[in-house]
Amino acid sequence: MVRWDSLWVNVSVATMVDARSQSGAGLSGVESDGYGTIRDGAIAVAHGGKIAWIGPRADLPAGGERATRAVYDGGGAWVTPGLIDCHTHLVFGGDRAAEFELRLKGVSYEDIARQGGGIRSTVTATRAAGDEALYAVAAERLKRLMEEGVTTVEIKSGYGLDTETEIKMLRVARRLGRALPVDVVTTFLGAHALPPEYTGRQDAYVDLVCNEMIPRIAAEKLADAADAFCEKIAFTPAETERVFAAAERAGIPVKLHADQLSDLGGAALAAKHRALSADHLEYTSEAGVAAMARAGTVAVLLPGAFFVLRETKLPPIDALRRHDVPMAIASDCNPGSSPALSLLLMLNLACSLFRLTPAEALAGVTRNAARALGLADRGTLEVGKRADLALWRVGRPAELAYWLGGNPCAGVVRAGTRVEARQAA
Repeated sequence: MVRWDSLWVNVSVATMVDARSQSGAGLSGVESDGYGTIRDGAIAVAHGGKIAWIGPRADLPAGGERATRAVYDGGGAWVTPGLIDCHTHLVFGGDRAAEFELRLKGVSYEDIARQGGGIRSTVTATRAAGDEALYAVAAERLKRLMEEGVTTVEIKSGYGLDTETEIKMLRVARRLGRALPVDVVTTFLGAHALPPEYTGRQDAYVDLVCNEMIPRIAAEKLADAADAFCEKIAFTPAETERVFAAAERAGIPVKLHADQLSDLGGAALAAKHRALSADHLEYTSEAGVAAMARAGTVAVLLPGAFFVLRETKLPPIDALRRHDVPMAIASDCNPGSSPALSLLLMLNLACSLFRLTPAEALAGVTRNAARALGLADRGTLEVGKRADLALWRVGRPAELAYWLGGNPCAGVVRAGTRVEARQAA
């Protein structure tokens, strides 16, 4: 007998289970429409917050109701997996609105960075901010994402560029995950930019990242992954490999900001190290895409940065499809290139700018985003997965990528428990 603690009925369900996996996912009555739709569905949640049964309401097993503590009527809403924002820089001090104005006047992102702006300006503000100030502003940003159905978010460091501030950022990110009803995955990004005090001594800074920062962060269990920015204005492939080697010695998985402004072979480098993901990818070659496919590395597309920087070089979407590389979508929330607090807006931009289908975009913030974070227990709605749910007042799932503005999220459930983003601590 299937037994459960709570039951959701009168809902249409977008399971987001890949059509090739539906037969082994414990699902019935599923449409092969890209969303894995179940009409007039029911979702039973067991003690511990995992899905015990899912399918058409008419097929609900008899007898399970006797163990039910709560029955929720979804009122005809659509239910998707809780959304996952798998690439953010939510913890930072200050803003870069002045640089936004400069870019509108024709100054390039690279020129601003070379003149001491860009990431370095945020480093100054973040170093000066105390823990409480960083927590307060990051919590407000995070709540905005949560209001749109986000139940898991990745947060990177990378605006400290010294050991103590990088640790401060990661501790704040961990605190957000304890204080708010959302799962926070942390990523160490010490190799984000060269701090001003290391001008002309880039090799020495990489030594600091590898020999001091990573061992301390690993010892304190502050990072779930390590990242680097491999680019002409940041770190070379050889320097990136040093960072990856240090992370691997510490038992920390890796991911990479790759091929955003030029093709330095970042995607292939990420694949060589079995990276969880390679992110941006505007200039990635087909050879890099093929390497990612062989390694199982997820492509994380960041349409917010593409839009704000007014880029014209599109990521290789057709090649990613040909090689069957999973495509995730993320907000890249950061003060410089993507001051974005709406993952739903990223769905629209992914469709409008990158020509993804709405089903591909929704997969990008559910099952593929989970894979980009190495999380196998969420991202789809199927038996045994976490009951992370987002309820939507829409007529069809494509509306989530269709509307510009507005928030159709009617409720959020995390591990089987309803949550309210604005009322969180």
